[in-house]
Amino acid sequence: MAKKDPTDLTVEEKLKNLYRLQTALSNIDELRAYRGELPLEVQDLDDEIQGLKTRVSKIETEIQEFNTAISQKKGDIAQAQASVDRYKQQLDEVKNNREYDTLTKEIEYQTLEIELCNKKIKEALAKVENAKQELEDTHALIETRNVDLAHKREELDKIMQETREQEDQLHDEAKELETKIEPRLLQSFKRIRQSARNGLGIVTVQRDACGGCFNKIPPQRQLDIKMHKKIIVCEYCGRILIDPELAGIKTVQPEEKKRKRVTRRKKKDDAAEEE
Repeated sequence: MAKKDPTDLTVEEKLKNLYRLQTALSNIDELRAYRGELPLEVQDLDDEIQGLKTRVSKIETEIQEFNTAISQKKGDIAQAQASVDRYKQQLDEVKNNREYDTLTKEIEYQTLEIELCNKKIKEALAKVENAKQELEDTHALIETRNVDLAHKREELDKIMQETREQEDQLHDEAKELETKIEPRLLQSFKRIRQSARNGLGIVTVQRDACGGCFNKIPPQRQLDIKMHKKIIVCEYCGRILIDPELAGIKTVQPEEKKRKRVTRRKKKDDAAEEE
């Protein structure tokens, strides 16, 4: 039997297919809600671990740079000390006060340079120690986060195994239903569903109101919905509306209001009349 063109379907058939598609998609949403925040938690942990590894790499680079700077300063100290020793030897050979003052100033300058280099080395060593401590703490944190990630992934995999088969069936059902809905209507339905907070693109009329936003629907509009002659949307939220009976939902008629109990005074009056 040839497959019927979606554009040739009646409004009633179109609404039925849309509601069946909505049911399948809502069931998929429920399965995803069952997984809860686990996928996001797994992703966040994975991102955090990657960030911590980047921090480790940065700290290791800083430590290497500090060590390089320390080696350079030690080399500068050796050169300055050699200059001091040479200038001190030259002091024994000076011939006038001018040469003596010049050599003395050079010795003083090189001595200050040595002190400055030692200060820089001390500061660099302190930074290296701090960086090493931070590196150790970061490695410990990475280890903790890896354990947390392993537990979260194990929990997520367990839930995924429980729901994967059912979700795959629902996805197949949804894809099959999409082929039975004309593209323009399907696109409108997906747009409505995407903008709706609860993911409902088509809803039934419940107690004379829209099943999505719960705003009252005028009687004439309700009659048009029951006639199934055209696609009607809620004028408040834009969701497609469908008659509950067409959707296969049994509506329960509200019970008649119970008569109010007579007051004690009324009872006394009745009793008086009987007497």
